[in-house]
Amino acid sequence: MNISIIGATGYAGAELLRLLYTHPRANIIHLTSESSTGKKISAIYPYLRERCDLTLTSLDNIEQIAKDSDFIFICLPHGHAMKVGQLLESKNIRIIDLGADYRFNDISTYEQWYKVKHLHTAASRVYGLAELHREEIKSARIIGNAGCYTTASILALAPLVKNHLIDAKSIIIDAASGVSGAGRSAKQANLLPELYDSFKAYAVANHRHTPEIEQELSILNGENIILNFTPHLVPMARGILSTCYANISPAVDDKTINEAFAKMYGQEFFIRLLGEGGYPTTKNVRGSNICEIGWHIDRRTNRVIVISAIDNLVKGAAGQAVQNFNIACGFDEKTGLDFIPVYP
Repeated sequence: MNISIIGATGYAGAELLRLLYTHPRANIIHLTSESSTGKKISAIYPYLRERCDLTLTSLDNIEQIAKDSDFIFICLPHGHAMKVGQLLESKNIRIIDLGADYRFNDISTYEQWYKVKHLHTAASRVYGLAELHREEIKSARIIGNAGCYTTASILALAPLVKNHLIDAKSIIIDAASGVSGAGRSAKQANLLPELYDSFKAYAVANHRHTPEIEQELSILNGENIILNFTPHLVPMARGILSTCYANISPAVDDKTINEAFAKMYGQEFFIRLLGEGGYPTTKNVRGSNICEIGWHIDRRTNRVIVISAIDNLVKGAAGQAVQNFNIACGFDEKTGLDFIPVYP
């Protein structure tokens, strides 16, 4: 498949390029960057020298990009992918958007949380979390790649919500992310002196991944779910650890909870179940498309605590996009992603 990456110089775009470069069924044709047009991608990321030296082009070249490509991956901030989607509406091309523009079933929810008017409301799209929407992804023209915090949190809670093993009104999620999740642009808050030896919460009660988590869990639950989600920033480059709490429903025992996880994820290659008492860590999934999940049952408070860990740039972004690409093309889902995490 001929593929192009729109917005290749951000962290997610660069990680996507790293994964697709060695993918046996992907041929990289075009890379774009509005800030570095005309430069080689290896000048921006020297680790790519003598491996990928493609020259970055502009979105002004979108007609040629579309003509040359079977798939276009869009790695742009919210509000931009829908403009590209509009331009490609009549083209025989498939899109995977790593941003938020195509993640929501209800456009008004997107507009409320992202404060942007959606310009491509008629687009047919599928939420790109493979473990939940594999069949729809196979034929989707536009795939809205799931967000990083959302991937870790939804996967942690899905078996419990789907099987009504918890009180869906009691869900609380605390999640911590490495700073690469904030993007590559310079921000004072992300400077080393500001981050080092510190740990902080941010966007309390208003983080934009909240409605995305609620959307997918509500679908599984069959009823609307409203939950508390609090993100935290950790002074590390990669990784997300999500800790999710919920009250256990009456008459639900430990065996039922354990069986729910095994039934839903027992055959999922990219989900590593650590079982009851397990402690996922970001170190053990770094650089991989794996999501580790472990859970603890506290009968003293009648709560279940589920912990999940992912690499936010892989399973939370680029790796997930490649997984969706494989499904959409009918390739083995593991193609280009079957590698061991980087340790230490």
